[in-house]
Amino acid sequence: MGKRSSVSKFPVARIKKIMQTNEDVGKVAQATPVVVSKALEMFMQSIVDETVRQARDKGSRKLTSQHLKRAIHENETFDFLKDIVAGVADATEEKGEGDGSRATKKRKTVSKVEEEPEEEPEADDDEDEDEESDQ
Repeated sequence: MGKRSSVSKFPVARIKKIMQTNEDVGKVAQATPVVVSKALEMFMQSIVDETVRQARDKGSRKLTSQHLKRAIHENETFDFLKDIVAGVADATEEKGEGDGSRATKKRKTVSKVEEEPEEEPEADDDEDEDEESDQ
């Protein structure tokens, strides 16, 4: 059993349970969920690789739903997912809604960074005073 868990990255027992929820499926051979798990892993790797390529093409270091949507629309292999991603907002809509909150978050982060160095020199001043009093 230890070998199987290292081979498959997705839960084989859960896959078997999902397969058996279908009325048309009778018994499931032991190897079948393992093969489905491996196929799922390969599919996930494929779609993630394509999404990463989309992100890099756009000069982004962060994967977004837009990159996934583009990957699905540009690769025929993922055509069956087009209906699912149709509800994802387009990049123009997303930018209009998200710019203000993103800018605010960046400003807050910057102000936090600015505050931290101010505290450090004060601590250094205390250390300098301690060194002066030791002399």
